[in-house]
Amino acid sequence: MSRAAGQAAARASRRPSMADVAAVAGVSHQTVSRVLNEHPSVRGETRERVLDAIATLGYRRNSAARALATARSATLGVVTTGSALFGPTSTLIAIEGAARDQGYFVSVATLRRYDAEAMHEALEHFMDQDVEAIVVIAPQDDVAAAVESFRAPVPVLVVAALERLPRDVSTTAAGPTTLSLAVDQRGGARAITDHLLDLGHRDVLHVAGPQDWFDARERAAGWREALEARGIVPSRPRLCTWSAEDGYAAGRDLAEAVVAQEGPTAVFAGNDQLALGMLRAFWERGLSVPDDVSVAGFDDVAGAAYFVPPLTTVRQPFGVLGERSVAMVVEALARQEAPGTAGTAGNEAATERIVPELVVRSSTAPPPAR
Repeated sequence: MSRAAGQAAARASRRPSMADVAAVAGVSHQTVSRVLNEHPSVRGETRERVLDAIATLGYRRNSAARALATARSATLGVVTTGSALFGPTSTLIAIEGAARDQGYFVSVATLRRYDAEAMHEALEHFMDQDVEAIVVIAPQDDVAAAVESFRAPVPVLVVAALERLPRDVSTTAAGPTTLSLAVDQRGGARAITDHLLDLGHRDVLHVAGPQDWFDARERAAGWREALEARGIVPSRPRLCTWSAEDGYAAGRDLAEAVVAQEGPTAVFAGNDQLALGMLRAFWERGLSVPDDVSVAGFDDVAGAAYFVPPLTTVRQPFGVLGERSVAMVVEALARQEAPGTAGTAGNEAATERIVPELVVRSSTAPPPAR
């Protein structure tokens, strides 16, 4: 059997994909998607080649709900890292729930590596399913860098505490539709540091999460800003992972300094798991929280109110984050469809931050007398 015949037999054994159409027509999958969506930028000759390939292969869009070419798939694509950590997992669950409430299905692509090729594979996955918009959960630098290569013909929402929006992620007929949404990590860190300072602490140590995470950097920046606003020179933060194990190790080191009354009187942990590990280390050393040292966290994970003592922390409103994520892409789709409506006015206008909530419990108190 010839190579061409073998390829034809392989295609006949399964449903043709957008990649098959692109290969036969000699174009990219983005071009196929533009033809299917009647994008005006495709040349007539190219459009005819794609349509001929579609007819030859018998290609049909992979969406049972899309009976007509102009109908809606009611599907959103979500790119995630597959992290089991509280923040990314809670974000994915919140987006999926909010999408379902609005009548949308969610198609998830989990990245095992973060590069342009992986993003293109995710895009192909979504275009085969004719998604209406894409949400990228991008908590780390390498994920955001990979997003730079995303060239989607649909609106893209990046959920991350980005310092800036990725360039040219998405361009549609209505113009650029790259959006950004995140919980205000820096503001939350300022709020919890201000809480400790208002209690009278002047030596607040930050046990920070990994600095290739946007959230960790923003929380460290908020802590630093709060101290500097009161004329206090911040000490060097202790850098950790997000794990309770690392918090325990940091707590064991700090416990001796606290016992000698040479350590901080308050610690702001980068997340609740770090705080949990520190509480264990301080307890083992015979220290009382908050009588000897105050401990605060970030996230308000399930069970934080039942730590010993109950943990002062910052609650991230993931329900609101999910609802607003879906609302933003729906608004972007509506702008596309409105006659004479231009794309987003600019990256700044497409960025939103959601205010978190300070939750005060009994792990923080005024500093001990020294």
